[in-house]
Amino acid sequence: MKSLRKDVYLIGITGGIAGGKSTVSARLRELGAAVLDTDAIAHELAEPGGALWHAYVTHFGEEILKSDKTLDRQAIGAKIFADAKERAWINATAHPLIQAELEKQIATAVKQGSQIIFLEVPLLFEAGWDRSVHAIWVVDIDEKTQLERLMKRDEIHRTAAEKKIQAQLSIKEKRKRADLIIDNSKDRKSVGIEIEKAYNSVLNSICIGSV
Repeated sequence: MKSLRKDVYLIGITGGIAGGKSTVSARLRELGAAVLDTDAIAHELAEPGGALWHAYVTHFGEEILKSDKTLDRQAIGAKIFADAKERAWINATAHPLIQAELEKQIATAVKQGSQIIFLEVPLLFEAGWDRSVHAIWVVDIDEKTQLERLMKRDEIHRTAAEKKIQAQLSIKEKRKRADLIIDNSKDRKSVGIEIEKAYNSVLNSICIGSV
């Protein structure tokens, strides 16, 4: 990402895989916040004919395609989480494409009047995008719950889930770099209240026209 923007206040939302980042983003949207999701951008670019779709097929071959020509995400995931070199390739390939689209969406949101924009970025630190946001919110969750949620969400066994978790920067390190930690191990109502308080605090601290 580019250097810090002066026309908008950017807050990065990150955390461990299956930790509940989307829950935080959904609550922020309910509160009227502008939230951009890099996973959603990546999915769009990976649709048949998209920039990421072409990159994956060129690199891995058509073996990673389903019968309807869509990407077999589980097959790709198995490759990248088992091989550090493949993971490095996919990051080097995907991040610039996602970044370009994200910057377009930020510019559009600013034109529409947004002064605060939340960016949901699972690999915020790994991609080096932490240097392009003004603040970082880390969504935290206990390891047992995280593992159980990941196994259920992706329909994978424990070993595969553990590999996915280990492939990312540790949640302990992410906590150290956070400006705010949201404990998503609590019940949904309590988490929602915590998010609302944090959002209102940001609103109160950002003066009109001073971002």
